[in-house]
Amino acid sequence: MPGTRLVVPVKAESSAPEPRAASSFVHVLADSSDKLSGVCSIVERKFAVAGERLDAEARLPHSPLAVVVRADLRDVDNIAALKKRAARLAKASKRIFLVEPPTHVCISQAYALGATHVLPGVPNQTKLLAALFGSPNPDATSADGQSQPDDAVEAAATAIGAMFSSVMLGETIDVDGTKEAGSKIANRIAEHGLSEWLTTVRRHHEGTYQHCLLVTGIAIDFGLSLGVRKDDLERLYSAAMFHDIGKAKIPLTILDKPGRLDANERTLIETHPVAGYEVLKDYANISPEILDAVRHHHEYLDGSGYPDALCADSITDVVRILTISDIFAALIEHRSYRPTMPREEAYGILLGMQGKLEKALVASFKQVALTR
Repeated sequence: MPGTRLVVPVKAESSAPEPRAASSFVHVLADSSDKLSGVCSIVERKFAVAGERLDAEARLPHSPLAVVVRADLRDVDNIAALKKRAARLAKASKRIFLVEPPTHVCISQAYALGATHVLPGVPNQTKLLAALFGSPNPDATSADGQSQPDDAVEAAATAIGAMFSSVMLGETIDVDGTKEAGSKIANRIAEHGLSEWLTTVRRHHEGTYQHCLLVTGIAIDFGLSLGVRKDDLERLYSAAMFHDIGKAKIPLTILDKPGRLDANERTLIETHPVAGYEVLKDYANISPEILDAVRHHHEYLDGSGYPDALCADSITDVVRILTISDIFAALIEHRSYRPTMPREEAYGILLGMQGKLEKALVASFKQVALTR
C-alpha cells in the first residue's frame, strides 16, 4: 500500500468509547508501511483513523482531533514532507511525535516541526492513548468559547526545540522568535499565574525542555513580584530562554540520565554555560546582559560557582534572579525516576544556601515559591 491513503474504521469495543473520540479522526503519518500500520493498530481501538505515508501526496482531511507522526527525523526527506504539511498539522491541537531514535537532535527537530507531545519512537499503547485522550488546557479557549491551541506553551516549546536544533545542526538561531516566545510566557503568567504554568509545562514536556520552560516561567513571576521595569523583565525572560542553550552540545544520555552523574559527566555538564556563551556571543541582537546571564547563571556569591568563580559585586542582578529561578526549577521539575519535590521543601533548600545566594532576594522569592 505504499503511497496510498489508508482509512481504518473504529472497531467495536466492549465498553463505550469516550464521546469526543467516537466522532473524531486521528491522522497518522509515517515514513513506512510497517510504522503506519503499527500506530494505526493502536489508535484505531478508540478513534477513527486516517493514515498516510510521508512519501505520498498529502490528501488527509483538514480538521483532525490530533496528528500522530512516526518517522526518522534525521531524514531530510521526512522533514521536508512534514514541513510541506505544516499548515494542515497546525490545525490539530495535539501533534504527537513518536521520535526514533530519541536523540537530542530528533527531539529538538520534533519540537521545531510543531510537536506538542514527544514520545519514544516504539509505540506504547498506554502512553499514546493517554496523550490522545488528555484534556486540553483549561484556559485554551477564545472569547467565544471555542477551543484553541495553548499558544504560549506551544510557542515556547517550539522556540526552544528550534533553538537547540539550530545549534546542533550549525544553523542560525532565530533570536527574535525565541524572545517573542518568552514574551508570550510573560503575558500568560501575568494573566493566569505561576502555578498554572508549572502544571501545564509538567503535563506536556520532559527533561531539558521542561526545565527551560519552568525556569523562564519562574524567572518571569519573580520579576513581576519584584516590580521590575518592562525592559528588565524582557532581559530576564530572554536570559531564561537562552540560559541552557549550551546543553545542545551535550549528549541527551547525560542530560537526562536517570540518576546521579559521575565525575566525568558532571565535568561535561559544567561546560554548558561557556558553550552557550560561545554560541550566542556573535549575535548582534543579544545584549551583553543576556550573554552575561548565559555564562554566569551557575555562579555563587561566595565564589564557589562556575565557570569563572565570580563572587559578590561581580554578579549582576539579572544573574542573581536567574540563578535562584534555575535552582528552584531544577528542584521541583518532574522526572520519571523521582517524585516531584514539594515547593515548600525546595524553598527550604534555597534558604539553606546561605552565602551563595543573595539573602534579600531569597526572602523576596518566598511568595513566588509558596503563594503566587
